[in-house]
Amino acid sequence: MSVVSAISLSRRPSAAFAAVGLFWGTFAAYVPVIKARLGVDDAVFGLLLLGSAVGLVTAMWLAPRADRIFGARGMQVAAALFAGAVLLPGMATVGMAFALAMVAVGMASGLLDVIMNARVADLEARHSRALMNANHGMFSLAYGLSALLSGAFREAGWPPEQAFAALALGIVALALILRMDRDTLSEEEASHTGAFPFWPVFLCGAVVFVAFTSEATVEAWSALHVERTLGGGAAEGALGPATLGLTMAVGRFGGQALSERFSELTVIVVAALMAATGAVIVAVAPTPVVAYAGFGVLGLGVSVIGPVGLALAGKAVAARHRTDAIARAAVMGFSGFFVAPILMGTLSQLFGLRVAFGSVAILMLTAIPLALAVRRRGKGVVG
Repeated sequence: MSVVSAISLSRRPSAAFAAVGLFWGTFAAYVPVIKARLGVDDAVFGLLLLGSAVGLVTAMWLAPRADRIFGARGMQVAAALFAGAVLLPGMATVGMAFALAMVAVGMASGLLDVIMNARVADLEARHSRALMNANHGMFSLAYGLSALLSGAFREAGWPPEQAFAALALGIVALALILRMDRDTLSEEEASHTGAFPFWPVFLCGAVVFVAFTSEATVEAWSALHVERTLGGGAAEGALGPATLGLTMAVGRFGGQALSERFSELTVIVVAALMAATGAVIVAVAPTPVVAYAGFGVLGLGVSVIGPVGLALAGKAVAARHRTDAIARAAVMGFSGFFVAPILMGTLSQLFGLRVAFGSVAILMLTAIPLALAVRRRGKGVVG
């Protein structure tokens, strides 16, 4: 019941998380179609995907100011911008147009991402409850379901522009319920002039970076791995990101309960080991079925690391700095979207997707020493 009550308590930001997940699941399923339409190789496609990272990081630096300007309608404004932006990638037929489309998607997605995470952090502080994993679980559930549905659309012959148009309408519908007031600071909090705690937030951001980089590599390249390396069809390819998304949803909903019983350090260490194991299974998989098992194990592990890192960033600062702290941790985390396309595109081009996925296992293991550093530097932030 903790998951149900957590979603009920944070239903407005949960809807925003679902909106973001709907796009990225659809996009992941349509990657093979989009890549073929653009007519580029793996390395170039990886560079083109950097457009989303440029937009994400740019928007996240601007998000705290936008949050203050738009106030209670911040999530609504960001969702409306996002609904318009998601139409663009499906209409691109040349590389530069696609890169610019991904910049627009990244900016709108990044703006919404920071604001919705900040609202969850507000609710966590207000109700003294861990809520971040449940909300990120909504993203993963929407991601997985939309990837599955998009695989069916692909089999039915839907082009990307048609699928993304339907998606935009769904996001507009969700935006109608996203109005939510920001927390009002107490007189003591408003007058607080303490320095911003750089190191705890930096280390939390590094943990988020590892998680989101690993997640981004699998989201964008899993369908290609199943279809090209393992010989799967379109529906089988879409099942790769769908498996990741659905198991991440299970992991995050389960992580909601775990985060209320175990320390953040314990959760991160166990999750990192599990995710690394899953990445190895994907790398050596002889068939799509074995790869799905690897995606599932990886998804269960990586699912909880990013949300825990963002929650810790919110706990590490006073209320007046909360949006800024989450924005900075998120900027670090989503800068992984710079690294992921270059890492996967280059390694795939030189050595194949098996080696590229093997590198994800190594990356995941770095979350363990980072979590230990958070505990040392955080002065009690990590239990």
